Amino acid sequence: MAARALCLALLLIVTACSTAPVPATVRERPNFTQVGLASWYGPDHQGLKTAAGERFDMRKLTAAHRTLPLDTVVRVTNINNQRTVKVRINDRGPYVRNRIIDLSLRAARALDFGDDGTARVRLEVFASDQGGGN
Repeated sequence: MAARALCLALLLIVTACSTAPVPATVRERPNFTQVGLASWYGPDHQGLKTAAGERFDMRKLTAAHRTLPLDTVVRVTNINNQRTVKVRINDRGPYVRNRIIDLSLRAARALDFGDDGTARVRLEVFASDQGGGN
């Protein structure tokens, strides 16, 4: 009986010591990154057709970018205050040379720069943010 208890105890110790280590969380890297100046557009464009064929709505989290595919989801971070928002690219632009993205008014307000007109931002595209239809 004592030998059986000893064997059971040893089995439990060996089993506890042989568990596989828990893998560390892998931080996802963006597929695309860009840093530059963002601006926003709102009432003057409200209801106009976008490059994606939908009507612009300044109350939605959307944006215009020159080269990213339409419907790409982009994380935009205001470098000055570290606020981040996800927007969907549904239009082309901006058409001002030194800017990299035009955001809807809602997105600019989420980043806390709606009153300033422009802000220095970082754009990041992550595979995990996309629709996943691939």
